[in-house]
Amino acid sequence: MNDDLGLFTDDAGDAPRGGRAEERERLHRRRRRRIVTAFSGILVLLIVVGGAGYGVLQLLRLGSYEDYEGTGNGQVVIEVQPGETTSAIAGTLSERDVVASAAAFVQAAEGNSEIKGIQPGFYLMRSRMSGQAAVERIVSDKARAGMVEIRGGMQLADHNLPDGKVKKGILARLAAATCAGEGNSQGCISKEELTRAATETPAAELGLPDWAAGAVSDVPHPRRRLEGLLLPGIYHVQPTAGPVEVLRSVLADSFDKLRAVGLSNLASESDHSRYELLRIASLVQSEGITEDFGKVARVIENRLAIDMRLELDSTINYVVEDPQLYTDDEDRAEKGPYNTYNRTGLPPTPISAPSTAAIKAAANPAEGDWKYFVKCRKDGTSCFSKTFEEHRQAQDKAENNGV
Repeated sequence: MNDDLGLFTDDAGDAPRGGRAEERERLHRRRRRRIVTAFSGILVLLIVVGGAGYGVLQLLRLGSYEDYEGTGNGQVVIEVQPGETTSAIAGTLSERDVVASAAAFVQAAEGNSEIKGIQPGFYLMRSRMSGQAAVERIVSDKARAGMVEIRGGMQLADHNLPDGKVKKGILARLAAATCAGEGNSQGCISKEELTRAATETPAAELGLPDWAAGAVSDVPHPRRRLEGLLLPGIYHVQPTAGPVEVLRSVLADSFDKLRAVGLSNLASESDHSRYELLRIASLVQSEGITEDFGKVARVIENRLAIDMRLELDSTINYVVEDPQLYTDDEDRAEKGPYNTYNRTGLPPTPISAPSTAAIKAAANPAEGDWKYFVKCRKDGTSCFSKTFEEHRQAQDKAENNGV
């Protein structure tokens, strides 16, 4: 030991202890780098092994890879449920022998962005298709089947239009959706068959809830008893399904929509039954444009409150063969439960498919004391009046506007 220098040597007596400490720190840093490098390598290995394992699990889940050749033959109807993944769809296709294996479809679908856009519903496929052919077909428009759109104001039956054309009703559209053939009418049920089922099938067999079944049990024209019970929206009809099965399916979907709208609560708050509210809403739908719904509903309520005839052309047009925008004296003279010119109260059934907006307007009419309205502008909006004299002035305005 040399006290004068203030340095200490280690046991070997060769190096100062301060220098040895620096050497140990360098060694520690090297070890840490080696440990980090080794850990990174292990992590990469685990990721690779994990990915391979996931791939193996996917393969095991989807089954072995087999594939057919070509575009297939015959016809197979498959249904895609809400929320189904590509693998789930592949499983259905494999079970129905559309493809040889789920793996063939999944592999063919990789990189196809359209596959994620497949919507719930029915699709017309073929038997024994290659995975690639099945992918190309299911994302094409020609595969989609059984989809029907019901719009607000549509009616069950067909109607003749002034230009000689026919406006197809809901039942005709539903019947056409059961066609399973490409470019022909294979497997279709007829409009007449569907009309007969709508008229004659017991309400319980159609799945009507008690409140609706009771309301339509004694309507004067049974063929109209389902009017207004099918709300606007997209419906999926299984191709090749029978008439009763079609009606049960779409009615079930529609009553789900009615529950979502909150029909029961709306009816309670409006002091109307659920069926009465649908009848009013159908009049609102048929008589005005959306922005006028609240006011039209108020006119109806104000007239009902004093037992005043509704005098709505839409209720007369509902039963005539060739409806017009405005009815004539002969039409208005025809007696019947839908003629609101010669009887008070609501028609016995709804007269069209009421939209959500129309139902809400019927339940919560605008505030006002109007008793009259007439379409007075070319954009379809109406003029609302409190007195008959004001109403006559509004009619003159409509005439001057060329409405």
